[in-house]
Amino acid sequence: MGDLAFADRTDFENAERGFVASLTPGVVRDADGRVVWDDEVYAFLDGPCPSTANPSLWRQSQLCAKQGLYEVTGGVYQVRGLDLSNMTLVEGDRGVIVIDPLVSVETAAAALALYREHRGDRPVTGLVYTHSHVDHFGGAEGVVEPGNPGGVPILAPRGFLEQAVSENVYAGTAMARRGVYHTGVLLERSPAGMIGTGLGQTASSGRVSLIPPNREIASTGQEEVLDGVRIVFQLTPGTEAPAEMNFHFPKQRALCMAENATHNLHNLLTLRGALVRDARVWSRYLDEAITLFAGDTDVAFASHHWPTWGHDDIVAFLSQQRDLYAYLHDQTLRLLNQGYTGVEIAEMMDLPPALANAWHARGYYGSVSHNVKAIYQRYMGWFDGNPAHLWEHPPVENSKRYVECMGGASKVMAMAREYAGQGDLRFAATLFDHVVFADPGNTDARTGLAEVYRRLGEGAECGTWRNFFLTGALELREGVRSVPFGIAAGMAAGLSVEQVFDSMAIRVNGPKAWDERLTIDWDFTDTRERHRMTLENGVLIHRRTTGGAGAADLTLGLTRPQLFGLITGRSAEGITSTGDAGALRRLLAVLDGAEPDFPIVTP
Repeated sequence: MGDLAFADRTDFENAERGFVASLTPGVVRDADGRVVWDDEVYAFLDGPCPSTANPSLWRQSQLCAKQGLYEVTGGVYQVRGLDLSNMTLVEGDRGVIVIDPLVSVETAAAALALYREHRGDRPVTGLVYTHSHVDHFGGAEGVVEPGNPGGVPILAPRGFLEQAVSENVYAGTAMARRGVYHTGVLLERSPAGMIGTGLGQTASSGRVSLIPPNREIASTGQEEVLDGVRIVFQLTPGTEAPAEMNFHFPKQRALCMAENATHNLHNLLTLRGALVRDARVWSRYLDEAITLFAGDTDVAFASHHWPTWGHDDIVAFLSQQRDLYAYLHDQTLRLLNQGYTGVEIAEMMDLPPALANAWHARGYYGSVSHNVKAIYQRYMGWFDGNPAHLWEHPPVENSKRYVECMGGASKVMAMAREYAGQGDLRFAATLFDHVVFADPGNTDARTGLAEVYRRLGEGAECGTWRNFFLTGALELREGVRSVPFGIAAGMAAGLSVEQVFDSMAIRVNGPKAWDERLTIDWDFTDTRERHRMTLENGVLIHRRTTGGAGAADLTLGLTRPQLFGLITGRSAEGITSTGDAGALRRLLAVLDGAEPDFPIVTP
């Protein structure tokens, strides 16, 4: 870290350039008065870096905490610091196009109101989702009326809806639990607690929504005109998200890089969980963006952080981002093919000095260590080729045996304290962890592990590593807190019928449903679709049908909104049935988290 140019203030100048006004105070509340966003709590970042934080991460957090409306270039504005992500607004002939409406409905509405306060009460004449992560679409109903009755054009890359659902609904509960660690949501905002994630400060905690797109971007080179504004698109699937796109505004000479080039090393596999991203194609799409757009671009901006101005600086920035992902990919594969495992390669990997010392390539959100392991996982899977690791005991059973072999908990904890005293926090954590898994009620082991986690967190340059370590320490000391997860429910109105049924299939309690057999036909009166659902062998299968497939145990007549009410609102009001109404109750009885006693009206 001694080679980092802390005296270079270029990023601070760019982060402050074009400032118009801030939201004062920087607090957003929901309809019930609950605070869903508070930028004021990060005022402590104005001071010098304390001993409880990595100086490089502290600097990044100072930059990310800057809040307000900023002019990017003529007719292009950004609201930054009102959520984890940025909202970009592009002025058209009669209104404004919104790019990425943040995480929550409340913060999106506040960001739009801040823009309108200083640029006039322009209607929203277009909405663009850059990619399929919730911080780029969750606030949709804060800028467009629910259901989009006005028919506002909503653009998204090909595959957007499928990928948004697969990440936020199918594995949503597990990812949300990991997200508590990832974002540090339970940590106090203080020099000793949560200071940021590196990508932004943290995510807002308001209501999540999803309005389905009505215009698909299907190919690179596709052009669209929204409210008189011409946009040229570049599809980048498999990069930072499975469905993502960059795009260029020729008249404004502005390039939106979505989340493919931000001021940090990004994740190839987020600690909260996701599909492993492809560093090879990520690098190639960045090179393609340079070729397609750099010659006609004066400013490049993204869905996080601050813009980069000037042709030469833009090319240098994008080129180094390109080389960053290519180097990690190629060197990991080189060493992988020499027989090294992911964990070994992560310890061997050093970036070239030109990349290691570039502020925008630092591991504030992703890290070299866990990105290398992700590349290994993408190509080789979870197994490292060692037969001893093929059928190991699960953690608790393994830990009990380790502790026994090493002479008991007291001896293992004494060894752990000795390693911690020598500065080997990584092995100290491993030893304490074995005792905690072997005996969760061992208070001394939990306290010792929490202290090691605290020290690891304070030294971490990666914001998400810091949050994981410090949240782990918090839970060891105070226990696990219940945190409500509302992403999947908030997205329900945007799901297709097939996606709703897929989400039901994931909830089937297999052993409970082994002996259950039933067939239900779902007739949707508003869309004139029929779907047949069968439950057999603990598996829920569904397909669209035109009828004539044989008799069903039950036929339901309903609308798509009534289906959402059934799945998310524990209500079946207005649904009609023919046949055995008990079939639905039998189905619901084998779904985790469902209540089977719904009233069904028979005509």
